[in-house]
Amino acid sequence: MSRKRVHSVELDGVLVVNKPAGVTSHDVVEAVRRLVGFRRVGHLGTLDPIATGVLVLLLGRATRLARFYSSRRKRYLCTFRFGFATDTYDAAGKPLGPDTAPQLTREALEPLLGRFVGRFEQVPPPYSAKKIHGRPAHELARKQKPVTLKPIEVEVYEFRLLEVNGPHARFAIECGPGTYIRSLAHELGQLHGSGAHVAEITRTAVGEFTLEQAQTLEAIAAAVQAGQLAELVVPLDRLLAELPRVTVLPVVERRIRHGSRFTVSPAQVEPGSVPASALDAGQWKPARLRVFNRDRRLIAIAEAVVPRVYRPVVVLEPAETAA
Repeated sequence: MSRKRVHSVELDGVLVVNKPAGVTSHDVVEAVRRLVGFRRVGHLGTLDPIATGVLVLLLGRATRLARFYSSRRKRYLCTFRFGFATDTYDAAGKPLGPDTAPQLTREALEPLLGRFVGRFEQVPPPYSAKKIHGRPAHELARKQKPVTLKPIEVEVYEFRLLEVNGPHARFAIECGPGTYIRSLAHELGQLHGSGAHVAEITRTAVGEFTLEQAQTLEAIAAAVQAGQLAELVVPLDRLLAELPRVTVLPVVERRIRHGSRFTVSPAQVEPGSVPASALDAGQWKPARLRVFNRDRRLIAIAEAVVPRVYRPVVVLEPAETAA
């Protein structure tokens, strides 16, 4: 894969990457930065090194919108290996006991899955980025120091058994942010009595961004070389499509760019194009709008202060000044 910088103009939008196994999410971000030739690249949630699938990258001014994606639901296809647990809760870790190699059955597994559907408290894995006194838990775990993490509330919408094959079971999981699939495997193994860990995992969706849209790093490199990278990027005006939108006159645009409040009549507001409930985890959010100018460019995200009055919470600099 070429690392030559052949694309010098910063693009704004989302690039959905199909992360390969064996690399970190940070590795993918750095690879894309080298390919596109600019640094303003972020991501919406990491994947473990063994994981593959959807890694959503925000490019250019789209990085300003990351906060609005924090509650997106995520979907996974994964295989759990039963018979022993590991210290990392996945196949990269050290076994915590002998392999009992159980022959799994649907009848034994399916009744256990209901325990992990809905809202419940989950303890993150010791090998995770959760902080303990300012230090990531995985740093302490690697040094064989005690790791005590507090449980956090998570939500799982679907935990469906797809197939069993000897000691392996394959699942489809849909969950809210902050849910650790590795912890689901570990705790399910404890309930089953044989121990378990994640053998394989593919993230198939983050909100509206799916594996079908995802591009390999090789495909991204080829698009950059051909001058066609923009064809792979979801542009700013198509992001946060669940939010209603309003188009404002130039005089109002100037107020918004200075951070001032503005008034919107109900007749000006166009509804969002997708239901928010299908994308997000359901936490309460203030009423928000996408604000466009007369040139149909996204200029801000605004929140309601009182009915019909909004304040900009993110103002995007004009495209011609982005660099």
